[in-house]
Amino acid sequence: MKNHRWALTLLASASLTLGSAVMAGPNTVSGPGHDPECFAPWSEDIGYFQWDKREGPHKIAVVNGFVGNTWRIQMIQTAKAFVEQPEIASQIEEFKAVSTGTDVAAQLGAIEDFINQGFDAIVTIAVSPEGFDRVIRLADRNDVVIVPFDNVLDTKKVMQVNEDQLQMGRMYADWLIEQLGDKKDGKILEVRGLQGNSVDRDRHTGFLEVLEPAGNWDVVEVVGNWDDGTAQKVTADAIAVHSEFAGVVVQGGTTGAVRALLDAGHPLVPIAGESENGFRKLLAEHGPDGLHGISIGQSPGMVAIAIKAALAALDGNVMPQLISVPIPYATYDQMEAGVNYWPDLTDNFFTVNEFPPCDVNITAREIMSKDAE
Repeated sequence: MKNHRWALTLLASASLTLGSAVMAGPNTVSGPGHDPECFAPWSEDIGYFQWDKREGPHKIAVVNGFVGNTWRIQMIQTAKAFVEQPEIASQIEEFKAVSTGTDVAAQLGAIEDFINQGFDAIVTIAVSPEGFDRVIRLADRNDVVIVPFDNVLDTKKVMQVNEDQLQMGRMYADWLIEQLGDKKDGKILEVRGLQGNSVDRDRHTGFLEVLEPAGNWDVVEVVGNWDDGTAQKVTADAIAVHSEFAGVVVQGGTTGAVRALLDAGHPLVPIAGESENGFRKLLAEHGPDGLHGISIGQSPGMVAIAIKAALAALDGNVMPQLISVPIPYATYDQMEAGVNYWPDLTDNFFTVNEFPPCDVNITAREIMSKDAE
């Protein structure tokens, strides 16, 4: 009986040892975190992670999903430009970027492949907010840092980087309500983003959260996929069906949506949109004529913050589980050429790519010199 108990003790000890080996990953620790001005915790109750320090230089991958709009293309270009900046390049042995499309299984397969190749960190824009538990477990077993950004995951098991998408939706609604003044009813056009993504979901939720209690509004939703051409078509179709809107919200593809309004001779109504250079050009041109808009930035440069966070984690620093990036914006009466929009750059260039607290500044020339392959 004594030998039996001894054997059971050994078996339990072996199981615990195996379990801890299988589930390595980060330790849950107390804050404050590393460089809080750059890696600001989302809120006071955010948890903190710490990975074991790994000697560099490191192998870093970006696993994008959807690539059918200019924001994603510029994001890939920005990542390539950022990892070539001298301070970052010295920390990176190998860098790869892939885009897998909108299929979750394809994105999960690419992440698994990079883990199995021995990459140290994988930065990703998740196709779906769910379904990543398997690759998170695999990453933890191999001490790989996964950093979702932009379209983040509905989990607290990984370090993530994002702007507050709910707050961005609220900002859309606050702007419209302020501009509409005493008007409390009518149709509002909402040009939504890529369906199934957390960004589209959260912006929409925040928008309705503020708008619905503020009047008797009829919100007409169309899907623009954050793409100028698609947004222009669905906005034109919506005008053809509904004739007139009191205000417009565009998650992305704002330049196209505004062109559809102008082409249709639609009254110049308040519009809340993204930070596309073309939208800001139109606000600068037509603002004096009554095109009143707010341009709120979800910067493709966020990929640089995600890469920088991954490198900081690999250095063994304490990091917030959810890192908050401030939401930059400019209104129609604040447009200034060469400061917050660029007349000589393409319409589909996203204008916000500086993050002073993180000492990150990727110039337009650096970004546009890179391909999106």
